[in-house]
Amino acid sequence: MKNIVILISGRGSNMEAIVRACAAEGWNARIAAVVSNRPEAPGLAFARERGIATAVVDHTGYPDRDAFDAELARVLDGHEPDVIALAGFMRILGPSFVQRYERRLLNVHPSLLPAFTGLHTHRRAIEAGCKLHGATVHFVTAALDHGPIILQAAVPVLPGDTEATLSARVLAREHAIYPKAVRWVVEGVLREEAGVVTHTGGESQLLM
Repeated sequence: MKNIVILISGRGSNMEAIVRACAAEGWNARIAAVVSNRPEAPGLAFARERGIATAVVDHTGYPDRDAFDAELARVLDGHEPDVIALAGFMRILGPSFVQRYERRLLNVHPSLLPAFTGLHTHRRAIEAGCKLHGATVHFVTAALDHGPIILQAAVPVLPGDTEATLSARVLAREHAIYPKAVRWVVEGVLREEAGVVTHTGGESQLLM
């Protein structure tokens, strides 16, 4: 059975989606722990209520990113993670940390990568006049929001959309694709060649 560790900084709605899908779909995996860099993160309560181990590695208690990364790695390694899912984890992880968990570390980003890396993706998509927007699950690399793409979901940008309305529509798609991508990694059905990820069973990697 594979061990999944989920990293959060706040409410952790994508964490909740992964936890629920793992239980409902009977994955050959368990949520080994939920770890936050913020002691007050609401998502920790959700995990504890379900008997999932939790831990806090408060980034404010470390002198630099390397020290924080080292302690986070120590905590993660205690749970022997096969998959680590960043679910609203608002810390940039250093290259050594990312390399340590290469191809075990996943992230969901609220845009159709490689478009709109970084922050304020929904506002930028509206300002650019995009007619299609969405979310991407990808393997994490040292380059921010540039890892190999596992799965994407697209949503239309509607006339009159605001940052809030578009964000809500994209988040609903994140809740659909992130659990699916984690399950694929658990099942070992992904192949990567030259930075391109494909599903060995031919399942679509785009949700419309």
